[in-house]
Amino acid sequence: MTVDVNRRALLGALGGAAMAATSGNASAAGSAAPREPGLSELQAAMARGALTSVQLVRRCLARIEQIDRHGPHLRSVLEINPDAFKIAAALDAERRAKGPRGPLHGIPVLVKDNIATGDRMSTSAGSLALADAKAPRDATVVARLREAGAVILGKTNLSEWANIRSSHSTSGWSGRGGLTLNPYALDRNTSGSSSGSAAAVAAGLAPVAVGTETDGSIVSPGSICGLVGIKPTVGLVSRHGVIPVSHTQDTPGPMACSVSDAAALLGAMAGADPLDPATAANPAGATDYLKALDRAALTGARLGLVRGAYTGLDAVDALIDLAVAKLKELGATIIDPVELPDAKKYADAELDVLLYELKADLGQYLAEFAPGASVRTLADVIAFNEREHARELRLFSQDLLVKAQGKGGLDEAAYKDALALCRRLARDEGIDRVLSEYKLDALIAPTGTPAWVTDLVNGDNSVASFSTPAAVARYPHITVPAGSVAGLPIGLSFVGSAYSEARLIGYAYAYEQATHHRRPPGFARSAAIKP
Repeated sequence: MTVDVNRRALLGALGGAAMAATSGNASAAGSAAPREPGLSELQAAMARGALTSVQLVRRCLARIEQIDRHGPHLRSVLEINPDAFKIAAALDAERRAKGPRGPLHGIPVLVKDNIATGDRMSTSAGSLALADAKAPRDATVVARLREAGAVILGKTNLSEWANIRSSHSTSGWSGRGGLTLNPYALDRNTSGSSSGSAAAVAAGLAPVAVGTETDGSIVSPGSICGLVGIKPTVGLVSRHGVIPVSHTQDTPGPMACSVSDAAALLGAMAGADPLDPATAANPAGATDYLKALDRAALTGARLGLVRGAYTGLDAVDALIDLAVAKLKELGATIIDPVELPDAKKYADAELDVLLYELKADLGQYLAEFAPGASVRTLADVIAFNEREHARELRLFSQDLLVKAQGKGGLDEAAYKDALALCRRLARDEGIDRVLSEYKLDALIAPTGTPAWVTDLVNGDNSVASFSTPAAVARYPHITVPAGSVAGLPIGLSFVGSAYSEARLIGYAYAYEQATHHRRPPGFARSAAIKP
């Protein structure tokens, strides 16, 4: 069974003809699919008076009610901003009086619920321990979005505590929000931890959303939900006011249906912030990434194909081979193969870094952004979960939180050694070495496997992911739709050196515009494949 996925309300507001509702299973996705209106089209409609921000908010909320609360019941949106209509009305009035502030003026944006919003919504990381925690002020990235004219529409569900709670977790589940379902096949996983942000945008509940990534949490759900996801260079976007996992690897980033929309959102989010020391290295200059949108960007580009990141799944790897052929057709030189050091060499060290930094940083966040919460430390969170075992621990444990609590301080040699090993293997002897040795502009690879069947007993069972090298190196990573297998989206990754977002956006845009692989979801009960 499927439900209407064509965003007729939005298309109607743009003056487009209503499209016929899709029916059947996800295998029907090969037929012509309706295209989501992008931010530029929404702005054009508002400019000519065919649409207002209030109307857009109303239609998004109606769709959340239809798709998220009822129908397939995705559970992607945890909470709606009770002030959304008031904000939208004020922005409509400002538009009439002064014109728009930019490409996000009046646009509803969903924000992952580990990012503080200084309003009447909670910021919980999906945990019941913070279900009623109201932040006293916005995270810097939210403040920047408001300054750009965005309407913060609501908070999205996520893998609880950004998936740092258990080594056997089910991605997309939180104690506060339950399990987010994949709109392409409801029995399949969304990946995580930005599960709700990915599912909501894919399902047309909002034009764009903000996710966060420590390792894979934007690009993996982005790929699996047929989106463009950008994991920026660490330091391009402020993390102040984001519930921390790792100050070494954490970063917010945009999730959207197109490269242009993701670029517009990133431009509003990026910028130096004295409250986040990592942004001090942020190079001065404009952050208008819309200027990077160039259909000819791949002409003359040298891209290294990381064949070691191939999934081993014939249908998926065949799609990536087709993508590589298209990149060549668009003017790129492909160096095939290039190889990065095996991420397994620093997997244990990476986890050590994350656990040390979680323990060190969480208390500071709670003191500053959750002053009324009953939990003040990581130890308090662990104790809360034990008291609320039936609600919080019934599906999987909190072994990673317990391991983090057992770590010492950031002055310990074990932490410093792990951090140095990660930087050396992922950056100096990894991405940097390969880019330099082969004179490459970027690396390419499959982002990962298709969505796996959700298993609440055994937890996640994804096969392959290309997220770790860029995550540990702190470098930018963009995933863009490259097609689908059995109706399940597959992403193509572009990875570059620090602050090479504009270049990667250009490559991703040129590929996207030449292929147009994205298809809206069909809300099938299961994937379109039979034995």
